[in-house]
Amino acid sequence: MTISTRRAVLAGALPVAAWLVLTRYSHAAEGLPRMTVTRDPACGCCGGWIAHVKAAGFAVDEIQSADVAPLKTKLGVPLELSSCHTAEIGGYAIEGHVPADAIKRLLAEKPQAKGLAVGGMPTGSPGMEVEGSPPETYDVVLFSADEQRVFARYRGAQAI
Repeated sequence: MTISTRRAVLAGALPVAAWLVLTRYSHAAEGLPRMTVTRDPACGCCGGWIAHVKAAGFAVDEIQSADVAPLKTKLGVPLELSSCHTAEIGGYAIEGHVPADAIKRLLAEKPQAKGLAVGGMPTGSPGMEVEGSPPETYDVVLFSADEQRVFARYRGAQAI
């Protein structure tokens, strides 16, 4: 094969490879429901968490509100599990810095619950990364109107 023939083959292969990658990404994103995140516009860590879930393939609509408390109440988020932002996806509430993998598991398993929460703002959780600080271990809690239980345990963004 001559050099010009190899170049022609490579030039033809590049668009096909790009199409395959983009098609695979769009099909993965199509499989996930759209997420709506309501957050305080003054909160910087919320943007970090939104970037985390977008990188995991979620499409996100963002609503900025100085008072997220009424939404938390409407969705049944327990006060002790409150954090800085609240998301809605697939009929569930997602409160705080819940890792994207836990959300995907929730959507796959579809348990009878109101949602998932990471109470507070644990260092190292998605959106709460602090350079030079080790990530904390924290629980992702599955909650309903009458029950709370540990759904998963994480250190930083890694399940343990």
